[in-house]
Amino acid sequence: MTKAEAVGLDLVLVAPNAEPPVARIVDHGKYKYEQDKQKKDQKKKVQEVKGIKISPVIAENDLNTAMRKGKKFLEEGDKIRVVCRFRPRQLAHPKIGEDKMLWLAKELEEYGKPDKAPVLNGREMVMVISPKSTGGSKSKNAKAEDTQDSSEEV
Repeated sequence: MTKAEAVGLDLVLVAPNAEPPVARIVDHGKYKYEQDKQKKDQKKKVQEVKGIKISPVIAENDLNTAMRKGKKFLEEGDKIRVVCRFRPRQLAHPKIGEDKMLWLAKELEEYGKPDKAPVLNGREMVMVISPKSTGGSKSKNAKAEDTQDSSEEV
């Protein structure tokens, strides 16, 4: 206790049940912050479903932008839900919207594959594309493993 007070830090019990009890001289606030950070890193990444909305009369540049967004989402390991929304008069030609969605699926073929073909549900046509691999989350975890925990120094 006197050593901890002399340095101006806290005495933290690491293993109170051990014989003899193990304690460290650490800045308690920093220690708690690092513990919380480690808990967050240990949690598995839940695969999110990101949404992309298009319409049957979408311009080519807007469709390319949607494709780039979808590519980014799939590279991060998230599923994407592509929704093509029809206005009442556009419902007479669902093939146009389906063609746009199939083009999008074809362009994103190397990053992910559609779970099923586009399905018309009321005024919306929906398709879900799943990533081929979760490469994005692996690189994040690999970077976190390289960092040294400052509590190891004490």
